[in-house]
Amino acid sequence: MANRYGRALLPLTLCILLAPVAFAQTAAKKITVHVDPAQTQIRWTVREDLRTVRGTFALKGGILVFDPATGSANGEMLVDLDTGTSGNAKRDQMMKTQVLDSATYPEAIFHPEKVQGTLQPGGSSRLVVNGTFTLHGKDHPLQVIVQTQMNGATEMQASAQFAIPYVNWGMKDPSTATQHFAHEVKVSVTAKGSVEGLQ
Repeated sequence: MANRYGRALLPLTLCILLAPVAFAQTAAKKITVHVDPAQTQIRWTVREDLRTVRGTFALKGGILVFDPATGSANGEMLVDLDTGTSGNAKRDQMMKTQVLDSATYPEAIFHPEKVQGTLQPGGSSRLVVNGTFTLHGKDHPLQVIVQTQMNGATEMQASAQFAIPYVNWGMKDPSTATQHFAHEVKVSVTAKGSVEGLQ
């Protein structure tokens, strides 16, 4: 009888003993992406009357940590707004002082909160990243579609496009009686980075 109970309790005992190991393995499955600012290009366009104005911003730093099992994510992508340039000094000054107010709000920050999709080692993937975009001191929900290409399991290239409806978000419309700007800025990002935790 004792042996029979002992055999019955053995699976339960093993589960209790191995639980910390299983938890550690689950916790270790999070994937971390470090975005390299030196290899990241942030380009933007906005319509001005009958032409398109093109410019760039610089990335200060970026990190994304997410759990592929649940999709939960955190981290931040930090954009230096004072680096904004369109090739026209007068227009850039107006953009920074009247629209972005970069002296008061020097950074735009994207905080990822949810990642949908699977990052494939040595292949291409499509990720849907939902999060909060902080601009001009206010938070706004933003969804970004990211196309990725992995080189093995540790190097990644990525690209994304999204739109910023800055006027609807409460920022100033820079249009005048003789100069009209669209109320939406289109942003295109290409980046390279390193990946940890992808098996």
